Amino acid sequence: MDQPLPQGFLAHTANMGLKDVADDFAVVVSAVPAASAAVFTKSRFAGPSVLLSRADAARQDARGMVVISRNANVATGKEGAAHAEEVRRLVAARVGVAPEQLVIGSTGVIGRPYPMESIRAGIAALPQPLPPADFQAAAAAIMTTDTRPKSIRLTCGDAVLVGIAKGVGMIEPNMATLLTFFFTDAEIVPAELDAVFRRVMDTTFNALSIDTDTSTSDTAAVFANGLAGPVDLAEFERVLHQAALALVRDIASDGEGAGKLIEVRVTGARDTAQAKRVGKSVVNSPLVKTSVHGADPNWGRVAMAIGKLDDDPDLDPARTTIHYGDLEMFPTEPDDVQLAAARAYLGNDEVVIGIDLGLADAAFTVYGCDLTAGYVELNSGYTT
Repeated sequence: MDQPLPQGFLAHTANMGLKDVADDFAVVVSAVPAASAAVFTKSRFAGPSVLLSRADAARQDARGMVVISRNANVATGKEGAAHAEEVRRLVAARVGVAPEQLVIGSTGVIGRPYPMESIRAGIAALPQPLPPADFQAAAAAIMTTDTRPKSIRLTCGDAVLVGIAKGVGMIEPNMATLLTFFFTDAEIVPAELDAVFRRVMDTTFNALSIDTDTSTSDTAAVFANGLAGPVDLAEFERVLHQAALALVRDIASDGEGAGKLIEVRVTGARDTAQAKRVGKSVVNSPLVKTSVHGADPNWGRVAMAIGKLDDDPDLDPARTTIHYGDLEMFPTEPDDVQLAAARAYLGNDEVVIGIDLGLADAAFTVYGCDLTAGYVELNSGYTT
């Protein structure tokens, strides 16, 4: 039996000439009014899709999203802004919602205009009405350098939640990351949905980094149309967090050129902000990343990444412990047997680096991946 999907969502995917063969366009919209919440990149070079959507996010009544992939439509001037507005307006008219009720996303190469002739023709061919949503097809259509679609489906009482995401590079968020969208038939008051969504984003997508580079197009949104009725808010937050974290882990393990997922668990911090800084410093270190890639138990690189945070003068080696998995690397000096065990552990597909700062009781976990020759190869020829 097919698994249930959230009620009332319609969708369509198509190829509009940006990718050679695969779909590069997706629209998913609720057939009925919905509550929404969204967060966006803080990049100073944010694209017009972000600017349009962010300006309307406070309405909290978006009914869905439209995404064009393989072209970010960023740094394209007034023409790019006009094209983003036109795409949203044309799609909204075709699916029967107000333009302000569509979150528009665009992802891919920066600095190139849309091929508007083929996009206009594609939008004009959208079926009316749209068919029931195929979320897996939408997840595939929004991909750029991803090697696989990323989606998840969970239940919350009588309601269903589906999440989709794309992104494997240019990832270190600031308020949001990549493109990620959640669709549910739960009934939730807009203000409560917004508060829950922001809390979940802070501990999931904002805990992710692939390469320290913030995208110009990062967009995250949730749409709740209420067709399944009310749900317990605390339970919904737990389910949304579970879905978001699963997508984060999937993204990290699929990072550009990645071979391993790295999870850095920081405990014993003065506050959550400090724990997050330490975790990000470690997971973003090219030297840590390459040592994990090579299964080299060089815990000194972890110590280096902690120690370079000179704005945290209370960080103290005498209080700090470092682990690979369950294996203590510092302060107890590992012997040859322990180093061999650490080398074997670092050969796994998922590696946990544990750091206890010994200062207080705050904690934070961040997610990333190793650094490989594949990352360099992919990004050295991305536009050519």
